[in-house]
Formats: sequence, C-alpha cells, structure tokens
Amino acid sequence: MASDGSVSEGSKLKSAQLLDMVRTHLTTDAGKELQTKVGFVYQINIAPKKMGFEEESFVVDLKNLKVYKGKAEGKPDATFSFLDSDFIGVATGKTNPQMAFIRGKMKIKGSMSAAQKFTPEIFPKPAKL
Repeated sequence: MASDGSVSEGSKLKSAQLLDMVRTHLTTDAGKELQTKVGFVYQINIAPKKMGFEEESFVVDLKNLKVYKGKAEGKPDATFSFLDSDFIGVATGKTNPQMAFIRGKMKIKGSMSAAQKFTPEIFPKPAKL
C-alpha cells in the first residue's frame, strides 16, 4: 500500500493527478455519501500509450474511502483497464463509459453491477475559474 504521500508520486500519468484529487475528495462529506451509495473496491490499470504496456495500477476503495497506488488488497469488485487519455475522458464525463467499453477503450473484469456504479460522479468536479 502507498504511503501517506500522493498517489501521483513518481507517475507520468495525468490520471494519477486526477486520482490524487479523488483521494482528497473522499475525505469530504461527498466521500461518505459515495461509501454509502457505491461502497465497492475498484482496481484501475492505466497505461500511457498502449494497453498492457508500462501499466500502473491504482485502487479506488469506496468501501474504506482510500485511494492508493498498487494492486488491491484481496479481490477488487471490478477491475478496469484504460489508456491514460481514455481514463481522463471517462472520469471527467467527456466520454460516455458505455461507449468507451463498446469501443474497447475500457476493459472490465469482475462484477458488472459493481462496474456500472463506477461513474463520473465518483470524481470531483474540476473547479471552474
């Protein structure tokens, strides 16, 4: 499990910076709401340019409100594989998750019902300046 340092430490992925924001987001009341509404553990494998190559793994644990770099402790409810840019698209709501899946931009293993709860609302909304 990662230290109390940032998730993005040592990562070249833009997704890692977004996951740092999720980590902070889960410490708020919104995090407690997600724990109640979703409550699943997701492993996310993200590759910079080609799926499966130079992949980094992260865990978004909505059961215990944790985000960390590495593999899930135990079996995750669902595992996603993305390219960095596709993850950003889905997480920010610019890419429809169903279309990403159909087009092969998002691969899913595990519980489909858990996977369906992995929606852009899990991610904090970017601040509008």
